[in-house]
Amino acid sequence: MFRYLAQRLVAVIPTLIGISLLVFVAIRLVPGDAITTMLGTEAGMLTEKQRASLEAYFGLDKPMVEQYFSWIGRVLQGDMGYSVRHGKPVLTLILERFPVTFELAMLSLVIALAIGISIGTLSAVRHNSMIDLFGRLFALTGLAAPNFLIGTLLIYVLSVYFGILPNAGDYTDFTENPLKNLKQIIFPALTLGFSFSASVMRTTRSAMLEVLGQDYIRTARGKGLRPRAVIFGHAVRNALIPIVTLAGVELGYLLGGAVIVEKIFALPGIGRLTLNAISQRDYALIQGATLFIAFNFVVINMLVDLLYAAIDPRISYVSKK
Repeated sequence: MFRYLAQRLVAVIPTLIGISLLVFVAIRLVPGDAITTMLGTEAGMLTEKQRASLEAYFGLDKPMVEQYFSWIGRVLQGDMGYSVRHGKPVLTLILERFPVTFELAMLSLVIALAIGISIGTLSAVRHNSMIDLFGRLFALTGLAAPNFLIGTLLIYVLSVYFGILPNAGDYTDFTENPLKNLKQIIFPALTLGFSFSASVMRTTRSAMLEVLGQDYIRTARGKGLRPRAVIFGHAVRNALIPIVTLAGVELGYLLGGAVIVEKIFALPGIGRLTLNAISQRDYALIQGATLFIAFNFVVINMLVDLLYAAIDPRISYVSKK
């Protein structure tokens, strides 16, 4: 197990380096620069000497190669740079916004798994019945409807027909007021959870149909086990591997920031922070946030691999001699 973790951690290094290079170069290929975006119309009033001074202050006067190695060297020391728009260290901004995205991601994941696994299991057990037809229609609707449409319709229905308008712009932290925080986060979580639950449902149904056709399931039924014991004690557990894989990938995306949903519901999360940084050409913030998101993906993938062994005893990462 230790050897496997060591190998995965070593593989993380070239992955993060490649992502850092890609983002570093890509953001500088976008027209415009941080100084012009920061000053707006006043940027045209700068003299050449003033612009040169600002470029030197932000380190933009150096060659790109030197800028990259200077930045990556600071990152290795725990310094992701300084946001020119927010006037704060990048790492501080990320850690301030990450709890919002983390809460949204986890609540969305719980909703998606609860709905998707339940409907998917029922659809597989009642194969080709009305329940199965309903499940497939539900999955098709969830996959076809984009998040921005679901979020907009949710806000419209709640505000017009029920007189409930989700709070926007006055986000309250969970530690300050848990009830108010839940009211603010539940609708964005439902928006994301509905879309993701469709994928979970399809994966669960497909995996369950395959498992229910296995010999050991027929043997369990032949021994006189109750249908519930056969389904939940044997079938569901052995169908969890593809579901866990899907959940791990989706959680990585969610922790990276559900940009559209955070924007619609005005949540101060990582996704919205990164989107604003791109429009404002805040190089240090874009680079730091992207690297942080990539690191989340790597960690989640490792945890998912370890979870495989806990679900299925046949899977082992211990080298056999």
